[in-house]
Amino acid sequence: MNQREQMEQRGQWRITVWEEENFQGKRLCVCELIFCFYQCLTSQMLSLWVGYEYPEYQGQQFILEKGDYPCYQAWSGNSSYRTEHLLSFRPIKCANHSDSKITLYECEDMMGRKFEMCDDYPSLQAMGWCSKEVPSIKVNSGAWVGYQFPGYRGYQYIYERDRRQGEYRKYNDFGTQAHSNQIQSIRRIQH
Repeated sequence: MNQREQMEQRGQWRITVWEEENFQGKRLCVCELIFCFYQCLTSQMLSLWVGYEYPEYQGQQFILEKGDYPCYQAWSGNSSYRTEHLLSFRPIKCANHSDSKITLYECEDMMGRKFEMCDDYPSLQAMGWCSKEVPSIKVNSGAWVGYQFPGYRGYQYIYERDRRQGEYRKYNDFGTQAHSNQIQSIRRIQH
């Protein structure tokens, strides 16, 4: 990749974070692909990112789509879990609504009954999934966010084709904060 292409790629992944709420205090603008930060209370997204509660991509995940997040309630949204700061971030590169496909499995290791999806579902049970749990997932294309409760509420888990080869064989693969395989709503992530 030549220098011009590298600069263009870095420009696609931009985030500005502030030390205090409502875009106050020290600020940091980053165009790198991955970074950790001392403390973030507000942020402005110019691309698609995942923010983490702790350094080194640990703890609760929050999807941060393009836009402004003046305080922690803005990124916590309907989540039953709230954190007042985010300490590490990474971009999501493979989000594309027109080409998103995911397969849910009723057992770990992608075994048992399966259901393929290409659309958003605010309630998996309403679409025919018989359980509150999704033991394993295969992302065929795109990027998705699964939620603990119907209506896109509760803990968030980011599933990407470009990570783990798109295979989430057990709930521990969902993220460091995953304590169960309860997923009751899911949606596509789009740049």
